[in-house]
Amino acid sequence: MNQKVIVLLIFCIAVAAAAGCTGLPASTSGYTSSSQDVVRSEAIYDNGWSGTPQKISGTVAVAPMPASASEYYGADSATVKTKIIKTADITVEVRDVTGAAESLKSLATSHGGYLSSTNIRKNYQNQLSGTVTIRVPQASFDAAIEGVKALGTLKSISTSGEDVTEQYVDLEARKASYTNQLAQYNAIMKQSTRVEDIIKVQEQIDRVQTELDRLNGRLNYLNSRIDLATITVYLQEPEPVGGQAGHDFVSAINEGIAGFLGMIDALIILLFTLLPLIIIGAIGYGIYTWQRNKKGPAARTPEEKK
Repeated sequence: MNQKVIVLLIFCIAVAAAAGCTGLPASTSGYTSSSQDVVRSEAIYDNGWSGTPQKISGTVAVAPMPASASEYYGADSATVKTKIIKTADITVEVRDVTGAAESLKSLATSHGGYLSSTNIRKNYQNQLSGTVTIRVPQASFDAAIEGVKALGTLKSISTSGEDVTEQYVDLEARKASYTNQLAQYNAIMKQSTRVEDIIKVQEQIDRVQTELDRLNGRLNYLNSRIDLATITVYLQEPEPVGGQAGHDFVSAINEGIAGFLGMIDALIILLFTLLPLIIIGAIGYGIYTWQRNKKGPAARTPEEKK
């Protein structure tokens, strides 16, 4: 009898368990559809790239990671054009520095570039020298250098090319990512109705727009350096044969006056240097003379008595 009861209880438990299992919903993922569903088209990004979810008015979103270079340019990295910044420093000896500076301006203009800066100065020998910087399209870089060499006697030259491809690609990828964020924020702004949501979205729009402006400025600077090569030319006149030409009578007088004043300065310095010894000697001589006069004629030597 006890065995029948035990068997019956086991049977009842099995039936109850089966009934409970058949009562579950078809989906067992633990996710139920409701008005709080994740809305990817209404993503509210946080203040970084961390992907931390935020919640505004029941809407949950995850900030995207920034686009990589391969995502921006595609899997084939060979399609990325190399970005090179070319610069050159050239020293040329010319007979007319001012005329050479004007020639460099014309040279830059003829190659589709422009004169960036000019600095002409005179040294103590009345010789002119100058520094002229020109910007020319990168395609005309070598031709412009040959034109600079033709101005006079080449003294020195150095050229360099800085590869900024990686930096450029990174900036372009970040710009694309921020542009995508800005478009989504603007879409959210059109759908927002609550004041607090509008304020939060506007803060994110301002942040992203600031980053975009900064990236655009950096890209514009790089594009300028890449598209137009920089050539800095140092101009100098040849040294006169036998030193400075001609005789300058005024300079000779000035040098004579300077020498005279220098001698006076030296005497004054010597006088003040020996002044303590002179004072001590004068005091000693005065004491000696006073003591001798105090003793009277008896203290005088036979030669002094005569």
